[in-house]
Amino acid sequence: MSSSTLTGAGSTKTSVPRLAWLDALRGIGAVAVLLEHMLPWFMPALRPYWFNLGMYGVLVFFLVSGYIIPVSLERRGDVRAFWISRVFRLYPIYLLVAVGVLVMAIWMPVREQVPRDLASVSAHATMLLDVVHLGGLADTMWTLSYEMVFYLIVTALFVGGVHRASGAFAIGFGAVAVVAGLVLTGPLLKGSGPAYVSGVLFFAGLACLIGGRFTKIAAYVLGAMAVVLLIFSGFVPWLGAAILAVMFAGTAIRRWEHGEGALWPVAAATVFVALAPVWSEQAGWWWVQPGPWFVTMALAGVSFAGAMALRERRLPRFLVWLGLVSYSVYLLHHPLLRIAHAVVGDVRAAGPVVQLSLSAAFVLVVLGLSLLTHRYVELPMQRLGRRLARRRSADEITERTPSAEMAKRASSGEAAQLPSAGDSAQSPGSPVGDSEVRSSFFSEPTG
Repeated sequence: MSSSTLTGAGSTKTSVPRLAWLDALRGIGAVAVLLEHMLPWFMPALRPYWFNLGMYGVLVFFLVSGYIIPVSLERRGDVRAFWISRVFRLYPIYLLVAVGVLVMAIWMPVREQVPRDLASVSAHATMLLDVVHLGGLADTMWTLSYEMVFYLIVTALFVGGVHRASGAFAIGFGAVAVVAGLVLTGPLLKGSGPAYVSGVLFFAGLACLIGGRFTKIAAYVLGAMAVVLLIFSGFVPWLGAAILAVMFAGTAIRRWEHGEGALWPVAAATVFVALAPVWSEQAGWWWVQPGPWFVTMALAGVSFAGAMALRERRLPRFLVWLGLVSYSVYLLHHPLLRIAHAVVGDVRAAGPVVQLSLSAAFVLVVLGLSLLTHRYVELPMQRLGRRLARRRSADEITERTPSAEMAKRASSGEAAQLPSAGDSAQSPGSPVGDSEVRSSFFSEPTG
């Protein structure tokens, strides 16, 4: 598969891939996340505190997801194909890293506080970790919870025919974030119950969505479950709602770009997200104080707007490539950071040359391994997912085509209009290269 397929499989009149600017944004976000995690361990003097590098990356990634995911589902018009694609895009490298971390734990725990009970297994299987207040095997896994919540909500909105009101949903979740910051101090639904119940509902609902049975009921139940977990079971309710507001703001920007909506809801949602942590009882973290929080949001917004303004121009190939391998970078770098620390020890007191050399070596190792996992794990599984999605679509068309009509077409030499090999990958909204960079910013060195 060529890189042009992954970046949008098309080009403008100037031969610029249509979605290359999104990949470039992912590349920038990947660098931000990597630095946020790496600097405290290797070069703490360079870590900025006037804004949060990790949260900057998170906001960029979620804007990109919001921009592309709903439109990708709408262009497909097929919930089954969408979810098959999502499963084969997200789970293969995720499961590989989870197994790797469990093996590492035999001699070096990556996160000692992660529970090893059935509730944790359920939460990892659904990726709904953060919204059922359970930690992941790796720090970076927490943001996948909000990606999954977004997919479930968008699916419910799509089958209900109300998916185009993106600006209203951005404002709504922003307002919920403000209220949650004022009145909620933590999850109201506690214990292991949310993990167990969500696990059963998630896999039963997913079986219905992919199997094409009871699709509307399954989508509505999963969407409602996602909203309840987000607000009442997440670690930080205001942050979860704020993330959804950012994602729907990304969708609203896409609709405005195509003349399908106004831009003012994005501004309104931005105000709500900015204010959400100001009075929150959970606003003790340094990065949600008004100064760093506002600057972080502003930098993320400017980065997205700048990349969007340059979407017709040719962008640095390295940034585009980095965006393609960014999901592997996201999942691999935190466990690798633990290994590096165990091997080289604490280098925070070492000289600048040593710190810089070790930092460069670590980045090269992460990028090299990410290239391998992207090529030999992610891409083959994406291809398999697309083949299965096409087969399901072809079977559905065959089932809905009357035998007499098929015979008539056959006798006249008219080919049935089945999806072509490139349909799912070639649309401008293809989720193959969707915002798969994920981020975390809670990892700090110890000892």
